[in-house]
Amino acid sequence: MIRSMTAFGRAVREIDGKRYTIELKSVNGKFLECSVRYPRQYGFAEPKIKSYVAERGVVRGKVDVYLGVEVIEQRGVTITLDPALAGSYIEALRRLRDEFDLRDDITVSRVAAFHDIFNVASEEEDIDAEWAAIRETLDAALEDFLAMRASEGERLAADTKLKLREIEAAAAEIKTISEANIENYPAKLAERIAALLDGAVVEINEQRILTEAAIFADRASIDEELVRLASHLDAFREILDNEETVGRKLDFLIQEINRETNTIGSKSQDTRIAHLVVDIKCTVEKIREQIQNLE
Repeated sequence: MIRSMTAFGRAVREIDGKRYTIELKSVNGKFLECSVRYPRQYGFAEPKIKSYVAERGVVRGKVDVYLGVEVIEQRGVTITLDPALAGSYIEALRRLRDEFDLRDDITVSRVAAFHDIFNVASEEEDIDAEWAAIRETLDAALEDFLAMRASEGERLAADTKLKLREIEAAAAEIKTISEANIENYPAKLAERIAALLDGAVVEINEQRILTEAAIFADRASIDEELVRLASHLDAFREILDNEETVGRKLDFLIQEINRETNTIGSKSQDTRIAHLVVDIKCTVEKIREQIQNLE
């Protein structure tokens, strides 16, 4: 399936008291370049995410991944009191009260404001469980991401096929004009010679005219270029229909199509063909821009 390199995917999952958010977005690039943004304590997930993105079949493009983790239910946390430190704070408050004859407002909430009297202990994070939760969220985000890549790729492929038909139609018209020019060349050459002689009694060498016509036909013939052009267009269409990662191959073929078109233009002296060559080159450039986004 043809896939674009431009896409976006997002998923949110709540697992074991945490909300995991993953977003993926990508633009075109020659190779796979994956970067990951994550909370400081989740550095272990970066290489795993990059590897998993590649495993899911993403082979080209600049992919940015965002991982967000929000604790929505605190689990595995134990809070204990440091009695000695709390007693020291209370004693200091009493001395402050007595020394300066202050109103006695020593309360639990007042003492609790000294946060260091509490010891907070968390259970060690289970990295395997964390990665399982991240991968579940990543899977869901990748589903959207890859679906968008496929949808956009199919749209680009369909539009490219229309443009290939435009090139084929122009090439067919060029062939008709070229063959007519070659066929009519002997008669036109004879007319030009007669006009130059302007009524002078000179025997026209028919064999010489035929020889000149043969030379012109050989020099002006674009049959080989048209055959190669048609072959490149068929190969282009076949790749679009049957392969997944097509970007590099199509980039090479579009160069060959452009090369044959330039040769056709350089061989022909007919303005109608010149105009058709310009049309083909414009279409080729449109295709080139599109395939830059194909994986």
